[in-house]
Amino acid sequence: MKKTSIAHIFAREILDSRGNPTIEATVTLADGSVGIAAVPSGASTGAHEAVELRDGAKRYGGKGVLKAVKHVNTLIAKELKGHDALHQRALDQAMIALDGTPQKKKLGANAILSVSLAACRAAAASTKIPLYAYIRKAYRLPEKKWIMPLATMNVINGGRHANNGLSIQEFMIVPKHKLFKERVRMGSQIFHTLGQLLAEKKFNTGVGDEGGYAPEFTDNEQALKFLMKAISTAGFEPGRHVMLAMDVAASEFYKSGNYYFLDKHVGWRADKVIRMLEGWTRKYPFISIEDPLAEDDWDNWKIATKKLGKKVHVVGDDLFVTNTERIQKGIDEKVGNAVLIKLNQIGTLSETIDAIYLARKHGYAVSVSHRSGETADTFIADLSVAVNAEYIKSGSMSRSERVEKYNRLMQIEDEVM
Repeated sequence: MKKTSIAHIFAREILDSRGNPTIEATVTLADGSVGIAAVPSGASTGAHEAVELRDGAKRYGGKGVLKAVKHVNTLIAKELKGHDALHQRALDQAMIALDGTPQKKKLGANAILSVSLAACRAAAASTKIPLYAYIRKAYRLPEKKWIMPLATMNVINGGRHANNGLSIQEFMIVPKHKLFKERVRMGSQIFHTLGQLLAEKKFNTGVGDEGGYAPEFTDNEQALKFLMKAISTAGFEPGRHVMLAMDVAASEFYKSGNYYFLDKHVGWRADKVIRMLEGWTRKYPFISIEDPLAEDDWDNWKIATKKLGKKVHVVGDDLFVTNTERIQKGIDEKVGNAVLIKLNQIGTLSETIDAIYLARKHGYAVSVSHRSGETADTFIADLSVAVNAEYIKSGSMSRSERVEKYNRLMQIEDEVM
């Protein structure tokens, strides 16, 4: 047995940042190298994502993952024992074949991904190189330089990530500086300044799922005005030092051709949503807008891309779900100009890499993203650097499962710069 052969695989049920069960896998190689990975979970999930296998029984309100854990500890462990962990693509393909369904319904994308990431970590440990460097080496990625991503920091939460009346899910700041550690400092100062401004106006300063504030605003533009004031009060110039971004998550309020954007009884047509977003891009320093329209509203996405795409990155999340078939459709139809990348939307590292480089080949920007139900796992930080992603989306400047990713990126910056 080679020293990098898989000797043992073990999975367990743990809790994510919302207190819901998720899966953690440990892969041990013949030389004793160990890799551990935990899988996140989303609140607003795209209809075309790979399947997250849940138990559906009474324990944990049906959200247990013991079925997925069992699949790892029996079927997957048996299949992969003795395989060389250095052959990541072969490992991933073996699990895809073992599952045999398009959306990984049999074994669960959460089961498969936990092993995919843990095996990669074990291989990196065995070769004694950092994870970000190992990913680049394992996939023979073309990048030569190391470029730190811009951080899109979700400092005001709405939609499915909060219970505050805001229909838009994420209001983000994007600090600009040549050093990542300075971007973090700027983001932290703006976040705390925002909290002070909210408190002065008697707004709630509790936080949502992703660590951003969740004030009970009366309309979405109120959030944008507070962001602008927080940026300037913290000593920065909007548009020069700090940009804005948002995740509309439009699929969450789309029904039968209408967008129930502000009122569940009053539907908007897509052209009205696009005009509103166009107005905001003229009024505020936006750099990206994610999911401005619903995941299958392709014709209107095409219009939105034409209207908004020259000024901002129009990012597809629910639209593309890290899936090469849907990304290719977007390329063919000239829909979107950036992709959001979520490992658990597709279920293996190899398929994630394929999605990134298909998008890259056709000039799309890449944003590597967390999920709203996170863990302390920092794999996405290393992945974002390995592929020189334009952006990383990891939440706000509070809650340790969010800040862990920023801390890891600052460690990486010290190593590569």
